[in-house]
Parts: sequence; C-alpha cells; structure tokens
Amino acid sequence: MSLKIIFATNNPHKLSEIQDILGQEFQLLSLKDIHFEEDIPETQPTLEGNALQKARYIFERFNLPCFADDTGLEIQALHGEPGVYSARYAGSVQDHGSEKNRTAANIVKVLTKLATEKDRSARFRTVIAYLDGKKEHLFEGTVQGRIINNQRGEDGFGYDPVFVPDGYNQTFAEMPLSEKNKISHRARAFGKLVNFLRENSNSDTKGYTP
Repeated sequence: MSLKIIFATNNPHKLSEIQDILGQEFQLLSLKDIHFEEDIPETQPTLEGNALQKARYIFERFNLPCFADDTGLEIQALHGEPGVYSARYAGSVQDHGSEKNRTAANIVKVLTKLATEKDRSARFRTVIAYLDGKKEHLFEGTVQGRIINNQRGEDGFGYDPVFVPDGYNQTFAEMPLSEKNKISHRARAFGKLVNFLRENSNSDTKGYTP
C-alpha cells in the first residue's frame, strides 16, 4: 500500500513530474484532491522561506504529512535573478490574463535582459520543505546550465524552453520527461526526499483518504 502525502500545489505539470519521480511507493494528493481551494501565501524573500511557509500553511490546517516546493532560476549575469521571483518575474497572472501568457512574458524578460550578455550561465534550484508532525525537513537540488537565445521545445514548463543543462544539447522542453527526471533540479531534490521517506516511513505514519 502506497503512502499518501499531500503535495501543496495544484500545478498539473509539477504533479505529473513528481509522481513520475516518486513511482508507486508514494501517492501524491494535490490541494484539489483534499478540497482545498484557498490561495497559499508566498511572501518570503527566499526559496527556503516560501517552501516552509506553504508546507506549514497546509500542515496547520490538516495535520497530515505534507510538502511544498519552491523553485528559482538563478542567472549569473543577472546577479541571481529572477530567483525567488521566477514565477512572477514579469508580473502576475492577472497582469497577463493567463498562466501561459505570464510564462511567455517571463521568458521574454529574461532574454531581453541577457541580450547583450556573453555569460549565459544559470542554474535551476529547487527547495522542498517536508513536515511530518515531528520536524521540519529541507531538501535542495540544483542543476547547472545556460540560457540560450531562442526558445526550443514544446514540453516542460516555466523557463524550460530556454534552459540547456550542462553536458546536453537539448533544452529541458525538448527532453522526454523520463530523461529530464534523471537530471533536473526538481528530480535531485525529490530524490533526497524519497530517500528520506523510504528510510523513515513506518506503520504509524499518518495517511489520508479523501
């Protein structure tokens, strides 16, 4: 029987990507699955702070094992931008009318800022906060790469169409999900979480049945 854990997100791309990483040992429940429709605050100045804030918000209301993540694209020539503001670098969803339009605007802003820069090095960084009722746990994963001049690929999400990881010629958006999940920042962070869960899950770990 797989352990059911709340993932504090309703992003379908994240859910499918992370469920693929976790396999059948763990079953992810989204906020929709637990009938939670409120907005979760993300007001902290760091990825670690935002991940903890989101996980605490859900745990305090459901008192069940849960985790939240926050991811940022950190570009060397932009002194770490967009970083913690990656998802809203060019404004909110309301500003652009849809998530798709906001993502497109974010990419355009990055490419515009890098137009005259020779150093295109960047990294994706994911931080996961997991709360099990006993302690707060943080897991981090990073992947180094570079920002290319033009978008390539139809898969992935966020900045994936302009990010090429070191040692590869494809962007994340050109890679099959199975390939991306071997090397991505999110895969590395979640790999650490999975190892932790395997080592620490036991019969008295609480689950959830919606």
